[in-house]
Amino acid sequence: MNDNDTILLDHGAGGKVSHAMFSELILPLFDNGLLAKQDDGAVFEVPAGRMAFSTDSYTVDPIFFPGGDIGELAVNGTVNDVAMCGAAPLYISVGLIIEEGMKVFDLKRILQSMAGAAKKAGVRIVTGDTKVVPRGKVDKIFINTSGIGLLPVGVNVSGNGARPGDKVIVSGTIADHGVTILSEREGLKFDSDVKSDSAPLNHMVKAVLESGHPVHVLRDPTRGGLGTTLNEIAVQSTVGIRLFENRLPVRGPVRGICELLGFDPLYLANEGKLIAIVPGTNANKVLDIIRQDEFGKDAVIIGEVTDQDPGRVVLETLIGGTRIVDMLTGEQLPRIC
Repeated sequence: MNDNDTILLDHGAGGKVSHAMFSELILPLFDNGLLAKQDDGAVFEVPAGRMAFSTDSYTVDPIFFPGGDIGELAVNGTVNDVAMCGAAPLYISVGLIIEEGMKVFDLKRILQSMAGAAKKAGVRIVTGDTKVVPRGKVDKIFINTSGIGLLPVGVNVSGNGARPGDKVIVSGTIADHGVTILSEREGLKFDSDVKSDSAPLNHMVKAVLESGHPVHVLRDPTRGGLGTTLNEIAVQSTVGIRLFENRLPVRGPVRGICELLGFDPLYLANEGKLIAIVPGTNANKVLDIIRQDEFGKDAVIIGEVTDQDPGRVVLETLIGGTRIVDMLTGEQLPRIC
């Protein structure tokens, strides 16, 4: 297929044109023995034990943005969702819904990003599907990814696992992805280097779990941001969570843009950060392990779990007061991922 070609309805019809797109464009990028069989599904062996499974759909607008694109975002997002269960991601499926008229060059660029993200995360894309819909029925491209992974023996992490005395760690700066998408979508130009934090977190999680230090909760604060995700954990675990404003990691340019536009960084999406809630006695050791990962260099302990005000998140402000960090009511920025 030529980069200057456009996607036709025939590319999703299952005939010769569809097979040509798969064999010429998709298979060379994701090539592996399971996908090459071209069956309707993939058959593979896994060790005995517990499996984690996750699925998500990606509709981000714009589809290309500083720091990534919809393809990389889809792979990293599913890798991270599986990893937050405490599992090692192994295999991913990919479903593409493409708008008629999309440039082959843009599709190839997205597929190349997916291939690169899968390689970096150490997972294989083993099955998938492609549909093409008429112009105007979808905005350029939507992607569904599903992933499975294997849980190590003895690993049990869940949103209901937080306990009083635990510490709350975030693996880096917050709100980078949300501010990047907002800026690109609205055509806002700032004299600063702001880009998405899209990244795979499974290697970081593996290092923490293999250290033997107990981990009670792992979550990636995507839509709704850090504030909403911590509220979900507080409700699930029936605990209070206390945050310290002076410890929240926000890049200067991101903070400035949020102040200018009236957004709270606590509620903006992240696509390459995790929350780890661990016993207080192990927190500094876990923090050191996270900081050794390329995507965890800015990790910090931002708060603690308490037995006060169960189901509520409270922020200790810079001036010594407190305010409630409530759960986001609606969606601040639609189509953020």
